[in-house]
Amino acid sequence: MNFFSGYADLREYTIKGYAQGTDYTVKYFAADSIVTKADIDRILNAIDSSMSLYKPYSLICRFNAADEGLHLDQHLVKVMRKSFAVYKDTRGKFDATVEPLVQAWGFGAKPIIKFPDSAEVKMLLACVGMNNLSLKGDYLKKSRPCIKLDLNGIAQGYSVDVIADYLQQKKIKSFVVELGGELRMKGPKPDGSSLRIGIEGPAMTADAEPVIKHVVRINNGAITTAGNYRKYLLNGAKKIAHLIDPKTGYPLDNALISVTIYAKDAITADGYDSPIMAMGVKEALDFVKARKGMEAYIIYHKKDGSVADTLTSGFRKMLVD
Repeated sequence: MNFFSGYADLREYTIKGYAQGTDYTVKYFAADSIVTKADIDRILNAIDSSMSLYKPYSLICRFNAADEGLHLDQHLVKVMRKSFAVYKDTRGKFDATVEPLVQAWGFGAKPIIKFPDSAEVKMLLACVGMNNLSLKGDYLKKSRPCIKLDLNGIAQGYSVDVIADYLQQKKIKSFVVELGGELRMKGPKPDGSSLRIGIEGPAMTADAEPVIKHVVRINNGAITTAGNYRKYLLNGAKKIAHLIDPKTGYPLDNALISVTIYAKDAITADGYDSPIMAMGVKEALDFVKARKGMEAYIIYHKKDGSVADTLTSGFRKMLVD
């Protein structure tokens, strides 16, 4: 995807790499290469050392192994503060303590042999709930040893913001940061035109590749997507979605197929896209409309099984005709 074209004195620089189990792309305009791949990798490695469940030495793994709690670094403190805010605002639909359920359903750091039965789900729910956590200063305390964090629903958005902030510190005025499909951008391009981003959605048939549904024109903000059409496991013929409802303990099985959120920063968009997936279509639209600076594009199954989409009026204004 060519984010930038028609520039004058400034050159376009592109950095690609792999981090947090996915690809990243950073594109920016500058007179010279003032941000390098080594800079981006250093930032992402520091965040991984804080929040990666796949690195045994990380702070999050040390917290999960602790009986009572742990002092956090600046990255984890910021993400946990946002997590508490989203948990409260979504009435528990977002919950950073969902790790035991994510692991049990086969989407955690360790492989599983079988899916959990109802008795195991009920037992694991006793170890889920951010009401079992308290953050005072940089110390995160848990009320019982089995409480464990999984920040995959918000950490990538945070990572995108940290990179975007770094680019702005370097006085870069036009850029796109993308990590695992989570985007943060600032424009316009040097020729004065807006940045354009393709919004992906599932194809109309089960076997086809996802397709670009719309193109949005945007100069400042973040766009992230949560969906059940890319990441799932099979239990016989049934698809097991990777998004787990922290209230029921079971994978989501509702009308929503994907939710794309626009917000001022990526941690906000990323933090809200998954819990909004747990809502009904009208509930989701009403929820987003009630929050300033947030817009949504939703793809869902109608009662007859056909696929439809809907969006907020603010998101519609961003669409390229």
